[in-house]
Amino acid sequence: MHMADALISPAVGGTMWAVTAGLIGYCSKKVKDEMDDQKIPLMGVLGAFIFAAQMINFTIPVTGSSGHLGGGMILAVLLGPHIAFLTMASVLTVQSLFFADGGLLALGCNIFNLGFFPCFIAYPLIYKKIVRINTTLDKAEKNIIAGSLIAAILGLQMGAFAVVLETFFSGISELPFTTFLMLMLPIHLAIGIVEGLTTAAVVLFIWKARPEILNAASSSAPIGASSIRNVLIGISSAAVITGVALSWFASSNPDGLEWAMFKTAGIEELEAPEGVHSSLSKIQEKTAFLPDYGFKADESEKTAEIMPEQNESSWPAVDSGTSVSGVVGGFLTLTVAVGIGFIFKRRKTNE
Repeated sequence: MHMADALISPAVGGTMWAVTAGLIGYCSKKVKDEMDDQKIPLMGVLGAFIFAAQMINFTIPVTGSSGHLGGGMILAVLLGPHIAFLTMASVLTVQSLFFADGGLLALGCNIFNLGFFPCFIAYPLIYKKIVRINTTLDKAEKNIIAGSLIAAILGLQMGAFAVVLETFFSGISELPFTTFLMLMLPIHLAIGIVEGLTTAAVVLFIWKARPEILNAASSSAPIGASSIRNVLIGISSAAVITGVALSWFASSNPDGLEWAMFKTAGIEELEAPEGVHSSLSKIQEKTAFLPDYGFKADESEKTAEIMPEQNESSWPAVDSGTSVSGVVGGFLTLTVAVGIGFIFKRRKTNE
Protein backbone atom coordinates (compact mmCIF):
# COMPACT_ATOMS: atom_id res chain seq x y z
CA MET A 1 0.00 0.00 0.00
CA HIS A 2 2.96 2.28 -0.66
CA MET A 3 1.63 5.17 -2.73
CA ALA A 4 3.61 6.52 -5.66
CA ASP A 5 3.97 10.25 -6.27
CA ALA A 6 1.89 9.98 -9.46
CA LEU A 7 -1.25 9.59 -7.33
CA ILE A 8 -0.64 12.65 -5.18
CA SER A 9 -0.84 16.37 -5.90
CA PRO A 10 1.71 18.72 -4.29
CA ALA A 11 -1.09 20.23 -2.17
CA VAL A 12 -2.22 16.89 -0.74
CA GLY A 13 1.35 15.61 -0.43
CA GLY A 14 2.47 18.77 1.37
CA THR A 15 -0.54 18.67 3.68
CA MET A 16 0.10 15.06 4.63
CA TRP A 17 3.79 15.81 5.15
CA ALA A 18 2.74 18.54 7.62
CA VAL A 19 0.25 16.25 9.39
CA THR A 20 2.82 13.47 9.66
CA ALA A 21 5.49 15.87 10.90
CA GLY A 22 3.06 17.03 13.58
CA LEU A 23 2.42 13.43 14.65
CA ILE A 24 6.16 12.74 14.79
CA GLY A 25 6.61 15.81 16.97
CA TYR A 26 3.75 14.71 19.24
CA CYS A 27 5.19 11.20 19.56
CA SER A 28 8.64 12.60 20.23
CA LYS A 29 7.34 14.41 23.28
CA LYS A 30 5.42 11.38 24.55
CA VAL A 31 8.19 8.77 24.29
CA LYS A 32 10.62 10.42 26.69
CA ASP A 33 9.08 8.79 29.75
CA GLU A 34 8.71 5.31 28.25
CA MET A 35 12.10 4.89 26.55
CA ASP A 36 14.65 2.78 28.40
CA ASP A 37 17.67 0.57 27.69
CA GLN A 38 15.40 -2.33 26.77
CA LYS A 39 13.03 -0.56 24.40
CA ILE A 40 15.76 1.05 22.32
CA PRO A 41 17.18 -2.21 20.87
CA LEU A 42 13.67 -3.68 20.66
CA MET A 43 12.63 -0.68 18.57
CA GLY A 44 15.59 -1.27 16.27
CA VAL A 45 15.18 -5.01 15.70
CA LEU A 46 11.41 -4.72 15.22
CA GLY A 47 11.97 -1.98 12.65
CA ALA A 48 14.43 -4.23 10.81
CA PHE A 49 11.97 -7.13 10.97
CA ILE A 50 9.09 -5.04 9.58
CA PHE A 51 11.35 -3.77 6.78
CA ALA A 52 12.21 -7.35 5.81
CA ALA A 53 8.61 -8.55 6.18
CA GLN A 54 7.35 -5.83 3.85
CA MET A 55 9.64 -7.18 1.13
CA ILE A 56 7.57 -10.36 0.91
CA ASN A 57 4.42 -10.13 -1.17
CA PHE A 58 2.10 -13.11 -0.70
CA THR A 59 -0.34 -14.18 -3.40
CA ILE A 60 -4.04 -13.49 -2.91
CA PRO A 61 -5.71 -16.59 -4.42
CA VAL A 62 -7.97 -16.21 -7.49
CA THR A 63 -7.45 -12.43 -7.75
CA GLY A 64 -4.09 -12.31 -9.50
CA SER A 65 -3.01 -9.84 -6.83
CA SER A 66 -0.65 -9.94 -3.87
CA GLY A 67 -0.16 -8.19 -0.55
CA HIS A 68 2.45 -7.62 2.09
CA LEU A 69 2.39 -6.96 5.80
CA GLY A 70 1.98 -3.41 7.00
CA GLY A 71 3.39 -4.21 10.42
CA GLY A 72 1.79 -1.31 12.26
CA MET A 73 -0.19 -3.52 14.62
CA ILE A 74 2.85 -5.63 15.51
CA LEU A 75 4.79 -2.47 16.36
CA ALA A 76 1.93 -0.93 18.34
CA VAL A 77 1.30 -4.04 20.46
CA LEU A 78 4.99 -4.58 21.25
CA LEU A 79 6.21 -0.98 21.56
CA GLY A 80 3.17 1.14 22.35
CA PRO A 81 1.61 3.57 19.86
CA HIS A 82 4.09 6.45 20.08
CA ILE A 83 7.31 4.46 19.65
CA ALA A 84 5.56 2.28 17.06
CA PHE A 85 4.67 5.31 14.93
CA LEU A 86 8.25 6.59 15.02
CA THR A 87 9.52 3.12 14.09
CA MET A 88 7.10 2.87 11.15
CA ALA A 89 8.22 6.32 10.00
CA SER A 90 11.81 5.07 10.09
CA VAL A 91 10.96 1.98 8.00
CA LEU A 92 9.06 3.90 5.33
CA THR A 93 11.64 6.69 5.11
CA VAL A 94 14.45 4.18 4.53
CA GLN A 95 12.34 2.39 1.92
CA SER A 96 11.52 5.59 0.05
CA LEU A 97 14.97 7.19 0.12
CA PHE A 98 17.21 4.20 -0.54
CA PHE A 99 14.97 1.64 -2.28
CA ALA A 100 12.50 3.86 -4.21
CA ASP A 101 9.59 2.05 -2.57
CA GLY A 102 6.93 4.73 -2.26
CA GLY A 103 7.36 8.28 -3.53
CA LEU A 104 9.02 11.14 -1.67
CA LEU A 105 6.01 13.41 -2.17
CA ALA A 106 3.74 10.60 -0.98
CA LEU A 107 5.94 9.74 2.04
CA GLY A 108 3.75 11.71 4.43
CA CYS A 109 0.68 9.86 3.12
CA ASN A 110 2.36 6.48 3.43
CA ILE A 111 3.53 7.07 7.00
CA PHE A 112 0.08 8.31 7.97
CA ASN A 113 -1.82 5.49 6.25
CA LEU A 114 0.39 2.67 7.54
CA GLY A 115 1.23 4.21 10.91
CA PHE A 116 -1.57 6.39 12.24
CA PHE A 117 -4.52 4.03 11.82
CA PRO A 118 -2.99 0.93 13.45
CA CYS A 119 -1.12 2.83 16.16
CA PHE A 120 -3.70 5.42 17.23
CA ILE A 121 -7.04 3.94 16.16
CA ALA A 122 -6.94 0.16 15.81
CA TYR A 123 -4.60 -0.54 18.73
CA PRO A 124 -6.12 1.58 21.53
CA LEU A 125 -9.76 1.50 20.43
CA ILE A 126 -10.05 -2.07 19.12
CA TYR A 127 -7.16 -4.32 20.15
CA LYS A 128 -6.93 -3.15 23.78
CA LYS A 129 -10.69 -3.39 24.23
CA ILE A 130 -10.66 -7.03 23.15
CA VAL A 131 -7.43 -8.25 24.70
CA ARG A 132 -7.19 -8.72 28.42
CA ILE A 133 -3.77 -10.18 29.24
CA ASN A 134 -4.53 -10.66 32.95
CA THR A 135 -6.99 -13.52 32.50
CA THR A 136 -6.88 -17.30 32.13
CA LEU A 137 -4.28 -18.70 29.74
CA ASP A 138 -6.73 -20.11 27.20
CA LYS A 139 -8.89 -16.98 27.19
CA ALA A 140 -5.88 -14.69 26.86
CA GLU A 141 -4.65 -16.59 23.80
CA LYS A 142 -8.08 -16.43 22.16
CA ASN A 143 -8.34 -12.71 22.95
CA ILE A 144 -4.93 -12.02 21.42
CA ILE A 145 -5.86 -13.86 18.24
CA ALA A 146 -9.25 -12.15 17.99
CA GLY A 147 -7.90 -8.71 18.86
CA SER A 148 -4.98 -8.98 16.43
CA LEU A 149 -7.20 -10.18 13.59
CA ILE A 150 -9.98 -7.63 14.00
CA ALA A 151 -7.67 -4.68 14.68
CA ALA A 152 -5.35 -5.51 11.77
CA ILE A 153 -8.25 -5.87 9.33
CA LEU A 154 -9.94 -2.63 10.37
CA GLY A 155 -6.65 -0.72 10.53
CA LEU A 156 -5.79 -1.79 6.99
CA GLN A 157 -9.30 -0.96 5.76
CA MET A 158 -8.94 2.56 7.14
CA GLY A 159 -5.55 2.89 5.47
CA ALA A 160 -6.94 1.69 2.14
CA PHE A 161 -9.83 4.16 2.40
CA ALA A 162 -7.34 6.95 3.13
CA VAL A 163 -5.40 6.05 -0.04
CA VAL A 164 -8.57 6.45 -2.09
CA LEU A 165 -9.42 9.77 -0.42
CA GLU A 166 -5.91 11.17 -0.90
CA THR A 167 -5.97 10.12 -4.55
CA PHE A 168 -9.43 11.61 -5.06
CA PHE A 169 -8.62 14.97 -3.46
CA SER A 170 -5.36 15.16 -5.43
CA GLY A 171 -7.35 15.05 -8.67
CA ILE A 172 -4.36 14.29 -10.91
CA SER A 173 -5.30 10.71 -11.83
CA GLU A 174 -8.31 9.40 -13.69
CA LEU A 175 -9.41 6.89 -11.05
CA PRO A 176 -13.18 7.01 -10.39
CA PHE A 177 -13.73 7.28 -6.64
CA THR A 178 -16.44 4.64 -6.23
CA THR A 179 -14.86 2.04 -8.52
CA PHE A 180 -11.43 2.51 -6.97
CA LEU A 181 -12.88 2.25 -3.46
CA MET A 182 -14.90 -0.88 -4.25
CA LEU A 183 -11.71 -2.58 -5.41
CA MET A 184 -9.35 -1.29 -2.72
CA LEU A 185 -11.42 -2.34 0.30
CA PRO A 186 -12.08 -6.02 -0.62
CA ILE A 187 -8.51 -6.74 -1.71
CA HIS A 188 -7.15 -5.17 1.48
CA LEU A 189 -9.65 -7.18 3.50
CA ALA A 190 -7.92 -10.33 2.24
CA ILE A 191 -4.51 -8.82 2.99
CA GLY A 192 -5.74 -7.77 6.44
CA ILE A 193 -6.66 -11.35 7.34
CA VAL A 194 -3.08 -12.48 6.67
CA GLU A 195 -1.77 -9.44 8.54
CA GLY A 196 -3.98 -10.22 11.53
CA LEU A 197 -2.94 -13.88 11.72
CA THR A 198 0.74 -12.93 11.42
CA THR A 199 0.33 -10.27 14.10
CA ALA A 200 -1.31 -12.81 16.41
CA ALA A 201 1.52 -15.30 15.87
CA VAL A 202 4.24 -12.73 16.65
CA VAL A 203 2.38 -11.32 19.68
CA LEU A 204 1.71 -14.78 21.11
CA PHE A 205 5.40 -15.65 20.77
CA ILE A 206 6.46 -12.50 22.64
CA TRP A 207 3.69 -12.87 25.23
CA LYS A 208 4.81 -16.38 26.13
CA ALA A 209 8.49 -15.39 26.17
CA ARG A 210 8.34 -11.98 27.87
CA PRO A 211 4.80 -10.78 28.77
CA GLU A 212 6.28 -7.69 30.42
CA ILE A 213 7.00 -6.33 26.94
CA LEU A 214 3.28 -6.26 26.14
CA ASN A 215 2.42 -4.85 29.56
CA ALA A 216 4.95 -2.04 29.14
CA ALA A 217 3.61 -1.22 25.68
CA SER A 218 0.02 -1.22 26.91
CA SER A 219 0.78 1.24 29.71
CA SER A 220 3.34 3.28 27.72
CA ALA A 221 5.95 2.53 30.37
CA PRO A 222 9.58 1.33 30.33
CA ILE A 223 10.10 -2.43 30.20
CA GLY A 224 12.34 -2.32 33.26
CA ALA A 225 15.16 -4.57 34.36
CA SER A 226 13.91 -7.80 32.80
CA SER A 227 16.30 -9.23 30.23
CA ILE A 228 14.86 -9.48 26.73
CA ARG A 229 18.07 -10.75 25.15
CA ASN A 230 16.52 -13.94 23.79
CA VAL A 231 13.63 -11.98 22.28
CA LEU A 232 16.05 -9.61 20.55
CA ILE A 233 18.04 -12.54 19.18
CA GLY A 234 14.88 -14.24 17.95
CA ILE A 235 13.51 -11.15 16.17
CA SER A 236 16.93 -10.30 14.71
CA SER A 237 17.31 -13.83 13.36
CA ALA A 238 13.83 -13.69 11.83
CA ALA A 239 14.66 -10.34 10.19
CA VAL A 240 17.87 -11.69 8.65
CA ILE A 241 16.29 -14.92 7.41
CA THR A 242 13.32 -13.04 5.99
CA GLY A 243 15.38 -10.38 4.22
CA VAL A 244 18.10 -12.70 2.91
CA ALA A 245 16.18 -15.82 1.85
CA LEU A 246 12.42 -15.66 2.34
CA SER A 247 12.29 -12.53 0.19
CA TRP A 248 13.13 -14.77 -2.79
CA PHE A 249 9.67 -16.30 -2.45
CA ALA A 250 7.79 -13.02 -2.85
CA SER A 251 4.90 -13.10 -5.31
CA SER A 252 5.45 -11.35 -8.63
CA ASN A 253 1.76 -10.40 -8.84
CA PRO A 254 0.90 -6.70 -8.48
CA ASP A 255 0.17 -5.62 -4.92
CA GLY A 256 -3.30 -4.62 -3.78
CA LEU A 257 -2.94 -0.96 -4.74
CA GLU A 258 -1.45 -1.71 -8.17
CA TRP A 259 -4.12 -4.36 -8.77
CA ALA A 260 -6.92 -1.94 -7.88
CA MET A 261 -5.42 0.72 -10.16
CA PHE A 262 -5.17 -1.76 -13.04
CA LYS A 263 -8.74 -2.95 -12.59
CA THR A 264 -9.92 0.67 -12.41
CA ALA A 265 -7.85 2.36 -15.11
CA GLY A 266 -6.13 -0.47 -17.00
CA ILE A 267 -2.64 0.52 -15.82
CA GLU A 268 -0.62 -0.42 -12.73
CA GLU A 269 1.64 2.64 -12.74
CA LEU A 270 0.66 6.18 -13.64
CA GLU A 271 3.01 8.68 -15.21
CA ALA A 272 3.82 11.50 -12.83
CA PRO A 273 3.31 15.13 -13.95
CA GLU A 274 6.22 17.47 -14.56
CA GLY A 275 7.35 20.05 -12.01
CA VAL A 276 7.48 19.02 -8.35
CA HIS A 277 6.97 15.37 -9.22
CA SER A 278 9.86 15.18 -11.68
CA SER A 279 12.17 17.10 -9.34
CA LEU A 280 11.49 14.72 -6.46
CA SER A 281 11.83 11.75 -8.81
CA LYS A 282 15.32 12.90 -9.79
CA ILE A 283 16.28 13.23 -6.13
CA GLN A 284 14.99 9.73 -5.43
CA GLU A 285 16.93 8.32 -8.37
CA LYS A 286 20.12 9.65 -6.79
CA THR A 287 19.41 8.48 -3.24
CA ALA A 288 18.00 5.04 -4.10
CA PHE A 289 21.15 2.94 -4.49
CA LEU A 290 19.12 -0.31 -4.44
CA PRO A 291 15.96 0.60 -6.39
CA ASP A 292 13.14 -1.93 -6.18
CA TYR A 293 15.28 -3.97 -3.77
CA GLY A 294 17.91 -4.89 -6.33
CA PHE A 295 21.12 -3.69 -7.94
CA LYS A 296 20.85 -0.82 -10.39
CA ALA A 297 20.71 -1.99 -14.00
CA ASP A 298 23.20 -0.47 -16.43
CA GLU A 299 22.05 1.11 -19.67
CA SER A 300 22.70 -1.99 -21.76
CA GLU A 301 20.43 -4.03 -19.49
CA LYS A 302 17.71 -1.39 -19.66
CA THR A 303 17.70 -1.26 -23.47
CA ALA A 304 18.45 -4.87 -24.33
CA GLU A 305 15.82 -6.79 -26.27
CA ILE A 306 14.74 -9.80 -24.21
CA MET A 307 13.17 -12.83 -25.86
CA PRO A 308 9.79 -13.90 -24.39
CA GLU A 309 11.20 -17.20 -23.17
CA GLN A 310 14.03 -15.37 -21.46
CA ASN A 311 11.64 -12.98 -19.79
CA GLU A 312 9.81 -15.64 -17.83
CA SER A 313 10.56 -15.15 -14.17
CA SER A 314 11.48 -18.13 -12.04
CA TRP A 315 10.16 -18.82 -8.58
CA PRO A 316 11.71 -18.64 -6.09
CA ALA A 317 13.53 -15.63 -7.52
CA VAL A 318 16.98 -16.26 -6.07
CA ASP A 319 18.70 -12.90 -6.39
CA SER A 320 21.76 -11.56 -4.62
CA GLY A 321 20.47 -8.02 -5.07
CA THR A 322 17.33 -8.86 -3.12
CA SER A 323 19.34 -10.47 -0.32
CA VAL A 324 21.72 -7.52 -0.12
CA SER A 325 18.73 -5.18 -0.02
CA GLY A 326 17.22 -7.15 2.86
CA VAL A 327 20.42 -6.94 4.90
CA VAL A 328 21.26 -3.33 4.07
CA GLY A 329 17.70 -2.11 4.51
CA GLY A 330 17.29 -3.92 7.80
CA PHE A 331 20.58 -2.51 9.07
CA LEU A 332 19.71 1.04 7.99
CA THR A 333 16.28 0.81 9.63
CA LEU A 334 17.78 -0.60 12.82
CA THR A 335 20.38 2.18 12.87
CA VAL A 336 17.80 4.94 12.35
CA ALA A 337 15.39 3.52 14.94
CA VAL A 338 18.08 2.92 17.56
CA GLY A 339 19.50 6.38 16.88
CA ILE A 340 16.07 7.91 17.50
CA GLY A 341 15.77 5.91 20.72
CA PHE A 342 19.14 7.09 22.03
CA ILE A 343 18.32 10.72 21.20
CA PHE A 344 15.15 10.62 23.28
CA LYS A 345 16.78 8.70 26.13
CA ARG A 346 19.58 11.28 26.23
CA ARG A 347 17.06 14.11 26.26
CA LYS A 348 15.32 12.46 29.20
CA THR A 349 18.63 12.07 31.07
CA ASN A 350 19.59 15.71 30.52
CA GLU A 351 16.29 17.07 31.84
